[in-house]
Amino acid sequence: MALWVLGINHRTASVEKRERVSFPESEMAPALQNALQLPGVHELAVMSTCNRTEFYVVGDEHITRQALVEWWGAWLDVEPASFEECVYVHEEQHAAQHVMRVACGLDSMVLGEPQVLGQLKEAYNQAYAAGTTGTILSRLFEHAFSVAKRVRTDTAIGENPVSVAYAAVSMSRHIFSDLRRKSALLIGAGETVELVAQHLAQAGVGDLTVANRSIERAEQLAARFEGKAVSLSAVPDELPGADIVIASTGSQLPILGKGAVEHAIRRRKHKPIFMVDLAVPRDIEPEVGELDDIFLYTVDDLHSVIEENRRSREGAAQEAEHLVQEGASGFMYQLRALDAVATLKQFRGEVESVRDAELDKALRSLASGGDPETLLRSMARTLTNKFLHHPTVQVRKATAEGRVEVTDWLRELHGMEPISGETGDAGAGEGALQDTSVSPTESSTRNPS
Repeated sequence: MALWVLGINHRTASVEKRERVSFPESEMAPALQNALQLPGVHELAVMSTCNRTEFYVVGDEHITRQALVEWWGAWLDVEPASFEECVYVHEEQHAAQHVMRVACGLDSMVLGEPQVLGQLKEAYNQAYAAGTTGTILSRLFEHAFSVAKRVRTDTAIGENPVSVAYAAVSMSRHIFSDLRRKSALLIGAGETVELVAQHLAQAGVGDLTVANRSIERAEQLAARFEGKAVSLSAVPDELPGADIVIASTGSQLPILGKGAVEHAIRRRKHKPIFMVDLAVPRDIEPEVGELDDIFLYTVDDLHSVIEENRRSREGAAQEAEHLVQEGASGFMYQLRALDAVATLKQFRGEVESVRDAELDKALRSLASGGDPETLLRSMARTLTNKFLHHPTVQVRKATAEGRVEVTDWLRELHGMEPISGETGDAGAGEGALQDTSVSPTESSTRNPS
């Protein structure tokens, strides 16, 4: 069974490409269930955010990167050739390590961003609800969440509240020196906008308006910051009074178009508006950025603030990377142990099946008047022959082929000391091993039962 991660993120693809291949939340469950039907795919989860879309896959080793990329494009009606050069793949321990780096914010645009942990948990919950996770992915995500908690506790990577939302508010200071006299219009009411509202309030912005499709959710968020709540349809009316506009919704189509912004600029007598579009797909038409007096940024434009944050957290990040490596190694150890448990369970089942069959034969012979001592000795010989026949044949074959390490494994498994002057003949010198060269069928017919 193979574990791997396939996806694109802010390092490999522009926002234009990321938004074309992101999954709408409403389509996530059917998409997961459909992708699970791909040959060889046994477990699957998908995380799709503004900065990344990633597939977490458990399946047969013959699954190809191309097969999933083609499914991805077909599901979203996007030509695979338009984005496949941006796709990366991580396998086995590297895959586990990547998931843990994502959970800890080490792979985020803003180093140490805490928001991505919640997004990863939501991706796991969606896959679990859709019935596309199993033992391996469940263990992987639980391990990743545990490592992320340890990183937050044991390192300073999360000491200062820095996120994409924080970076957006920080950049507004480049346009307005004093935010206390400015008004803000927030489009959306999800976790990202909630963080934006918190940072704006801390920066002194007192005039806050929240626009959302669900007016109830907008009212809940606005009430926390003594703001005003409106519906999305009221955005054009609110726009002329907004100095700062920050948008992050789950809409598949732009919320704010060029025409509405042009009208607002005329009413504002060309006072500038600072806009940040944190959504993927975008909430604000890109053409809005062409207008005079409009300063429009996307998540990809926040690099200066983000890079400053990265430099301040490099020491903590090194500590976090060490914890992630430990976590990934520990997970793979557990995964290999899990494979061993399955093999040992199968092995024990086969041995017990042989034992039960021979015991039944002996009991029938005993009931027919057979001599107990003779029957016990016969059953012991038969069981010995049957249990050792296949291992003996395979050890002889392996040593004949030059794979002498097999005999070392045999001795290690049974706690046997090496024989001085050993010739490598797996059957020499031991009568029991010579007996096991007889097939199980032959031994059962030669010995009374």
